[in-house]
Amino acid sequence: MSGTRIVVAGAGAIGLFVGGLLAAAGRDVAFLGRARIAAEIAEHGLHLSDIEGGAWSIAPEVSEDPAVLAGADVVLVCVKSGASAEMGALIAAHAPEGAVVISLQNGVRNGDILRAALPGRDVRAGMVGFNVVALGQGRFHRATSGEVMIGTGPGDWAEALDVPGLVFEDMLGFEAVQWGKLLLNLTNAINALSGLPLREMLMDRDWRRVMAAQLSEALAVLSEAGIDAAVPAKAPGWAIPFILRLPTWAFQRVAAPMLQVDGAAKTSMVADLEAGRRTEIDVLQGEILALAAGQDREMPVMTRVTEAIRAAERDGLRPVAASSLLV
Repeated sequence: MSGTRIVVAGAGAIGLFVGGLLAAAGRDVAFLGRARIAAEIAEHGLHLSDIEGGAWSIAPEVSEDPAVLAGADVVLVCVKSGASAEMGALIAAHAPEGAVVISLQNGVRNGDILRAALPGRDVRAGMVGFNVVALGQGRFHRATSGEVMIGTGPGDWAEALDVPGLVFEDMLGFEAVQWGKLLLNLTNAINALSGLPLREMLMDRDWRRVMAAQLSEALAVLSEAGIDAAVPAKAPGWAIPFILRLPTWAFQRVAAPMLQVDGAAKTSMVADLEAGRRTEIDVLQGEILALAAGQDREMPVMTRVTEAIRAAERDGLRPVAASSLLV
């Protein structure tokens, strides 16, 4: 890995955390990001922490100039899904043709979007299995455990990118893992609508019922479509709705790993709505609803969740009652 140049294309919470840990371990890392983030890191530095008690501080430069892609051996794409095509064009214009491009984004289509912009190049899908919370003033906290998974290909990039505090893993059958992560990410919208920290929401049976109903709808759609979803959880996907519906005392016992979440953790959709940004609802709930439309299947809970998020994008985020989302 010595001499390998890594460029993080999209210096948001995930990009800064992943790239920051790589840089803290001595890797050659450059960051491409927007002016607001560049100014924040220039003023405060980058300070990372995690749920296990780890802490790292570095002082990287975040550049707005896509010329930082020049000389990259690997590009970690961490922009929101809506910016994938734009980032693909920038990589095509500025990064060497031999650079490996790894998408660390939500949704299941970003790898395909990047491949369309980068024909003939080594483009791989990836998945970040943990949550990162932006605390302000250059501070970013990993609030859950998890690892980074990437699709297999030439070279052992997972081993090469492993550093203290950050585990990468090559994964065969990666498409199923992507669909499984999408199922878990359906919770992002529910967390935003609840107005609660993630762990507090999980301890509320009414909100767990909303999660269970939405997940049951999604599992039925994927089953009819013949799509395999390998949910990255201790329990199989089909069992999770049952577990979520348990009384809280039983849920605490059965789902203890699910509750290993920092008390302040919220999903990224909360941050997007609070900042007045468009969410990724189209590549999460929207992906499942599009499949359901092709099956002529009604999706009452997921439709209500999606409509509530679109209202929040338009009018601002206001917590809703869990009962208003259930049939």
